[in-house]
Amino acid sequence: MESRPTHTFDTLTVTIDRALCIGSGNCVNLAPGVFRLDEQSLVTFTDAPEPDALATLVEACAVCPVGALIVTDEDGRQIVP
Repeated sequence: MESRPTHTFDTLTVTIDRALCIGSGNCVNLAPGVFRLDEQSLVTFTDAPEPDALATLVEACAVCPVGALIVTDEDGRQIVP
């Protein structure tokens, strides 16, 4: 598995830094349509990631206690963390 999988949702791109992930599951609880914990208890994208809303996606990334979820906008500006 990639150590930094990336997925684009409309105007936002989310990158998961699996080297930082501690498997807290906060992101999974807020956005289960996007994130899941794998067999190593690290976050990854679901097979067909689909957020309920972009605001929920950003919130799910922002609650990561170690900043393992990086969100950038369409201009490449980092929004989270």
